[in-house]
This record gives sequence, C-alpha cells and structure tokens, in this order.
Amino acid sequence: MKNKDLITGSSKYPLWVRILLYALPLAATGMINLLFNAADMIIVGRYAGDTALAAVSSTGALINLIVNLLMGLSVGTTVCVAQAYGAKDDDRVSVVAHTSVCIAFIGGLISLGVGVVGAKFFLGLMECPNDVIDKAALYMRIYFCGMPIMMLYNFGSGILRAIGDTRRPMVYLSLSGVVNVFLNILFVTQLKMDVDGVALATVISQGIACLMLYIYLFRVDECFRLNVKKFGIDLGVLKKIIMIGVPAGLQGMVFSISNVVIQSSVNSFGKTVMAGCGAAASLEGFIWTAMNAFHQASVTFVGQYYGAGDVKNIKKSALYCVILVAAAGILLSTVTYLNADFLLGIYCKKNPAAIEYGKIRMIFICCTYFTCGIQDVLTGVIRGLGNSVSPMLVSLIGICGTRLVWIWTVFKKFHNLYMLFISYPISWVIAIIGLMVVYVFSMKKTKLLLSDGVSKSLNS
Repeated sequence: MKNKDLITGSSKYPLWVRILLYALPLAATGMINLLFNAADMIIVGRYAGDTALAAVSSTGALINLIVNLLMGLSVGTTVCVAQAYGAKDDDRVSVVAHTSVCIAFIGGLISLGVGVVGAKFFLGLMECPNDVIDKAALYMRIYFCGMPIMMLYNFGSGILRAIGDTRRPMVYLSLSGVVNVFLNILFVTQLKMDVDGVALATVISQGIACLMLYIYLFRVDECFRLNVKKFGIDLGVLKKIIMIGVPAGLQGMVFSISNVVIQSSVNSFGKTVMAGCGAAASLEGFIWTAMNAFHQASVTFVGQYYGAGDVKNIKKSALYCVILVAAAGILLSTVTYLNADFLLGIYCKKNPAAIEYGKIRMIFICCTYFTCGIQDVLTGVIRGLGNSVSPMLVSLIGICGTRLVWIWTVFKKFHNLYMLFISYPISWVIAIIGLMVVYVFSMKKTKLLLSDGVSKSLNS
C-alpha cells in the first residue's frame, strides 16, 4: 500500500483491510526480530546445554527493563510523525525525524553503559543461580554493546511506520535474520563459542539491518529524508516526544519490573524450570509480536486521523484494531498450545521435564493472551490521541500493582507455578477495564479539541 493511501480513502480497500495490510508486515518483522533470540536459544540449547540456555533465557526480562524507557521514546516519534504527516506538515515531519535519530544515538550510548557496567549486579538482584550468572552476564554485555545500533534501527523504523511503510523494515530484518542464523551456527557449532557467539551474531545481524534502513532514509525523496546538515535536537519536538514517549517507556518498564519479579520467582525453582519457562516465553513472544502489530497500527492510524481531524475514523480504527487483535491472539494461541510438545521440544529436545514446565506456563499465559492484545491496542489508541500518561498509570496499577501484590501474598502462601502464572491474565483483565474508561474520556476531550480546531495548533 502506498503511504498516501493509508488514511485518505483513495485506496480501493476498506479501512479494516488497510489496517490488516499495514499490520501483517509489522507482525512478520517482529517475528523475524524474535528469531534473533529464538535462534540463540535453540542453538544454545541443542549444542551448549541447559546452563547456557538458562543464561540466555534469564536475560530477557532484565534487558527489556533497561531499554524500555528509551524504546518508549520511539513511540513518541511515531505519534509525532504520524500526526504531522496526517496534517500534511512536511517541514515538521523532517524536524521530528532528525531530532529522533539524535535521541536514538544518545539513548543507545546510555543503554550501552548501563548494560555493560551493571549486568552482573542486576542479574544478582534477580537471584540468577550461581551456575548461570557468569554466562548470563557475558551475554548481556555483548548484547548491550550493540544498543546504539539497535536504538537507531528502532527509531528509524518508527519513522517509516508512522508514514505507513511497514514493508521495508520487514525486508531488512528478513535479510539480516538469515545472517543471524548463519552466524549462530558458525560461531557455536564450528568455532565452539558459547553465549558469546550467539550474542555477537545478534549484534552483527542487527547492524546489517540498521545499515540498510539508513541507506534508504538518506536517499529517499520524501519529507522524512535524512540530511547530515539537519541533524540536531529541536526543543519543541523533544518536549512532545518526551511527553508521549517517556510515559510509554515507563509503562514498558512497569511491565518489565513485574516480569523481572516473576522471572526471579521462576529462578527460585532451578535451571530446569528456567529453561522450560524460557522456551515457553519465547514461543509466546511470537504471538505477542503478531498482536503488537495491531497496537502499532492503532498508534499510526489514530495518530494520522487525529492530525487530519477525522473523529469518525478514529473510532472505526480503534474498533477494527480491537477485533483484529483478538482474532489474531485467539487463533495463534490455539495453534501454539495444541502443538506445545513439538514446539517446546525444539528448544528442550533432551529435557522432557523442562517441556512439562513450559506447558504449565502456556496454560495460563498462552491460552489467555488475546486479552493482553486488547490491552495493548487500547493503549495504542490512547497514545495516538496524544495521551500517554493515563495508560502508564493504568499499567502501573492494573499490571504491575496486581502482579506484585499477588506474588507477595497469594504466591508467597501457595508457592507453585500455577499460582505464579495466573497473575498474568488477572492483571490484563483489570487493565482493560481501566483503559476502556480512559478511552471514553480521551475521546470526549478529542472531540472538543478537534471541534475547536486545536489539534492543528498542537502539531505546530
């Protein structure tokens, strides 16, 4: 689909089909990105053993916790570009793009420092077992050396998503994903490397994707084309990106904090449970990524329609995204759970006990995952309207608060995996209720702003 056809109606496709066509490449892109970590885990689990697999799987929640604040700023970029693009303000699109790239590079350097210096300390706080912590810290340090590259890629692809281009990032990650798998096999099976090999392969392959993306951004003949002479930070744009992006990042951190606490609880059961639950989490990640594509679609479509002042299609976009994400979540979760033994066996071929532990996690999380998708889409809709603080507060109370209270009370009394993982669906339902209330009030405010013509001034 051409960028200009995203919201104008000039496309021959109805709105729900346009959303689907926008989301499908995003879902494919996210799944390819997940293959980086999945390939790490599969190859390590098969050729380096359970200790190495536990080391790689135990870093996910912690890595997300550290980078989510800065990654949240890329949401601010997407919203700002989408609103300016919908309002046909080419100059502002350019300013937002150049400011965002600068933020990405600085943020990447900060993440690099925090991750490299604090890896072992943070893993220790998570009660990472002594026989796993050294390898987990090594994996994290190498991974974070590539954070400037990864941040630049995420912000750059956020610019393309905002103007409706989701196919190029998919192509770039597809090519780099092939490189990643090849390098994983080379480093681990031929050069006899361990977690250091898979981490290095991830950094190199994502560097290739980033290079291809920025070659395009510097050469494209569009309003978002990058020019070295224009790089700098516009304070007005920075303020708006921060107002939207920081709450989004804090919301991501809230999720990660609760996940870190849960991962710490999983760690208390030993490395076999860690390996099985890590494998299940990796599989669930593919489902979440597919659903998250509709979250990103909701941000872009609602943002552009907000910039264009079209209340009717804001509501339609929200409704279609909720329906599509629920359908995708139910379908993918059902297929995944019905094939749990085979899929978990890919990761834990020689460990039947780990497979059984992974299935316990999937019963509670995979089978109810569509509720997480609905919660994500509602968050995206509200962010597209320019309100990022309210979803953060709902997540703080509904997600993090619920899970932490549950772990410190119910799970503490009934110390088993069943009582641990049931906290996920309970927290998602609570968050959905809160977000529905926020959406109603946000739409009332949006109608007033657009009726007074204020939205145009908000983009100036």
